[in-house]
Amino acid sequence: MKKIIITLILISLAFLAYQKLYPANETLVKKPRPIANVVVAKAAIEPIRDEVEALGTSKANESVTVTPKVTEVATALFFDDGDVVKKGQQLVQLQDREQLARVTAAKVRVNEHMRELDRIRSLVTNQTIAELERDRLQTLIDTAKAELAQASSALNDRQISAPFEGRLGLRQISVGSLLSPGTVITTLDDISVIKLDFSVPERFLPSLAVGKNVEATAMAFPDELFSGKVISIDSRVNPTTRAVIVRAELPNPKHRLLPGMLMKVKLIKESRDALILPESAIIPIQDRHYVYLVDGDDKVVKREVHLGLRKRGWVEILDGINLGEQVVIRGILKVRPGDKVKVQFSEKFSFLENAKVGPTV
Repeated sequence: MKKIIITLILISLAFLAYQKLYPANETLVKKPRPIANVVVAKAAIEPIRDEVEALGTSKANESVTVTPKVTEVATALFFDDGDVVKKGQQLVQLQDREQLARVTAAKVRVNEHMRELDRIRSLVTNQTIAELERDRLQTLIDTAKAELAQASSALNDRQISAPFEGRLGLRQISVGSLLSPGTVITTLDDISVIKLDFSVPERFLPSLAVGKNVEATAMAFPDELFSGKVISIDSRVNPTTRAVIVRAELPNPKHRLLPGMLMKVKLIKESRDALILPESAIIPIQDRHYVYLVDGDDKVVKREVHLGLRKRGWVEILDGINLGEQVVIRGILKVRPGDKVKVQFSEKFSFLENAKVGPTV
């Protein structure tokens, strides 16, 4: 009996508490959703580029290591470190007294045989001397001329000149050094044009072609853009990396780029105009993509879109959006389709300025 009384008391207390919290004469009123502030952007047509990004190594247009052809002592140097030289400009003079003497002796023999041939030419005509003697002298002349050419070549080998116009590297020898074939005198590079080699995955082979534009930046000059064109594509794909080597040429009139520099390269496969939106406007749901539009009554409308290329911060819209429509880019989580919103327009940013440094997807 006592348990029944206690149970009734507890039920009564619970009922009184319910009446206090929810009076019978008070009706529950659903509060209206507040009007949210959202930031919108208009869908616009902008030029976009389909790019392949890679790392490349710069090379000189022409490059040689200057070495002698013969073993001899250097008697004079005509260059300093880093000089810019013309084609054919002499760089080093080697000991050549013996070669000069041989050239002089060869010239004397040629002249002597020529004079003798002139003396007997009229006698041969009058048949005073047999033609055999004239032929013998002609053979001697030809032999002497060959010896002169050989001596002149040996003399020229003692004069080391620049094979093309370019910039010299560091000098590795001194006057009096004994040089032999293979001894490094200096290096010579033509850097008026820089060759840039970079690897491109084989899946991009169908879109590679000579003449495609490239843009490159170097760590030494991060704010400077170097433009050029593709000049050749390797005939083989590396079986280890599954990539092909592409070579581009970059004009380098100020000689700022040097051989061996690491450069970040963008190969521009295609450039076209497209409808774009800020990437923050995209709402991914499973394998589909949506955006929130703001209609003429400032109400939110949900619409599915199909995407194209992506850049850092931007995305191409292939279908689902019309030019000039207002798309919510900030405040998406605060609204639902059908909500009335207060619109604020986004600041105007240039697509190309943002895409210029963005990675390619």
